[in-house]
Amino acid sequence: MGTRLELQTLLSGFLPTGSKAWFQPAENTELVYPTILYEHDYNAVTYGNNKPYSVTRRYQITLIDKAADSAIKKKIEALPMCSMVRSFATEGLNHTIYDLYF
Repeated sequence: MGTRLELQTLLSGFLPTGSKAWFQPAENTELVYPTILYEHDYNAVTYGNNKPYSVTRRYQITLIDKAADSAIKKKIEALPMCSMVRSFATEGLNHTIYDLYF
């Protein structure tokens, strides 16, 4: 799997010019929609001889878009080891949350 910066580049490539993917943005960050927020939330560890043998990081990715059927969803959903967790709408924005092992 790749590094967090490689994931940043990948996710930013899904967005139109002027939009950005954010890793754990500060509360006062002004977001331009559509946007992607993501954070590291879990490590899947495989052990061998009682020691960590392999570690795969899981990120929670949140796509926030004004469009309910955003084309960006299909791009995220096509990533290996990605699954949708839930979606909801609030304040006129559609949020879709994914788990991605990367």
